[in-house]
Amino acid sequence: MSFGRVFFGQSQVELLPGEVSSANAISQRKRPRVCYRDRRGNMTAAVQASAAPSSVNKDLNDRVAAVRPSKTMQLTDLATSMKEKGVDVLSLAAGEPDFDTPESVIAAGVEALRKGLTHYTPNAGTQALRAAICHKLRTENGLEYTEQEVLVSNGAKQSVWQGLQAVCSEGDEVIIPAPFWVSYPEMARMAGAHPIILPSSADEGFLPSAEQIASAITPKSRLLILCTPSNPSGAVFPLSLLQAIAEVVRQHPRLLVLSDEIYEHIIYPPGAHHSFAALEGMHDRTLTVNGFSKAFAMTGWRLGYLAAPRAFTGAAARIQGHSTSGASSIAQHAGLAALALGPGGGDTVAAMVASFKSRRDFVLQQLKGMPGVKVLEPEGAFYVLPDCNALCGPHAHAPGFGDIPDDDALCRYLLEKAAVAVVPGSAFGAPNCIRISYAAADTVLQSAMQRMKDALAQIQTKA
Repeated sequence: MSFGRVFFGQSQVELLPGEVSSANAISQRKRPRVCYRDRRGNMTAAVQASAAPSSVNKDLNDRVAAVRPSKTMQLTDLATSMKEKGVDVLSLAAGEPDFDTPESVIAAGVEALRKGLTHYTPNAGTQALRAAICHKLRTENGLEYTEQEVLVSNGAKQSVWQGLQAVCSEGDEVIIPAPFWVSYPEMARMAGAHPIILPSSADEGFLPSAEQIASAITPKSRLLILCTPSNPSGAVFPLSLLQAIAEVVRQHPRLLVLSDEIYEHIIYPPGAHHSFAALEGMHDRTLTVNGFSKAFAMTGWRLGYLAAPRAFTGAAARIQGHSTSGASSIAQHAGLAALALGPGGGDTVAAMVASFKSRRDFVLQQLKGMPGVKVLEPEGAFYVLPDCNALCGPHAHAPGFGDIPDDDALCRYLLEKAAVAVVPGSAFGAPNCIRISYAAADTVLQSAMQRMKDALAQIQTKA
């Protein structure tokens, strides 16, 4: 049945239940039922007619249009697609521990389900989890925060994004040392800010200098992002460098620091972790981001947090309240169990880190034996970032593949010819490097390194 008729000259369009009697509603009906009146005013039988094609404005928000897709996601998706087609792809692309979540943490999640703890929690997180995070920060990092200064979110990535949104205004500058996590510059753009990239090389330890940071600061500088241990290089900022950077920051009252410490517990001697907010004068101007995904192998639980002065966490909480709201109640209950494992995750995390170190050592040994590859020993995380400049550029060519002008082509070559997925270093601000994740089983790493060695040996370099 129809709910009414709207006349367009000689024609009459019937409206169906729920439609609004407006020209806009009618124009969007794909095949409206049109009735016509003859000269005597009698209705003819309804006929089906195609609506006139409408022009749809597909313009995007300028900030969103400027965002580049993640090469990490692209390579991971491509490798997955090849696997689904039966190709034996060995993926060293994803930044995810290959271990299962600890049993006590899983048990806590199951307990939450069985107890009916499946409802919304406060937007900022449960009081119990925020109190446990405060205790962790106090005892492990020397940081004093109240529960109101901690915001629990759906992963550390959301915490970084909300921190940027909370403190950056249109036209601000965000200083990002390279190599960097792929999302930092894009998040800055989404906040209306301009990413200012500070390059570094393997010869410089993939670390910025305090002088380099100082020279990049302008009146528009609002935020400096530090990530230690680093994704993608595995570099760990020594205390002396952090202190020198803090001295620079102290000279610029408007400059804040976002310290991403998600790989805090995955660290190898002589590397040692130091929270930037614990340095003199840095507590009130630092936004510390951490979470549960890496150290506790809880990537799928989506649980992270931001700790900062209340003005910043309060603003981030308002953003969260109008977007995702609070994190999963089940994940938060599991997070309590993760923190209960003890400082640094206790023996459970220590065993995982020991496995990562063994894998790191193996991968380093293999890479050092590959001609054209220069590699720096990482002190943290589970990545290595070999410099492959000698295998890329106008001089590089592989039979059956073609020229290899850059790291993008090198990664495609390794995927197509060796069925090994790694990520181009250019995605992280490190051109002609490749990021290898050794968060994979020993057998996978052994096969992948042999395939890479064989494939790289086929690359011909022109004089």
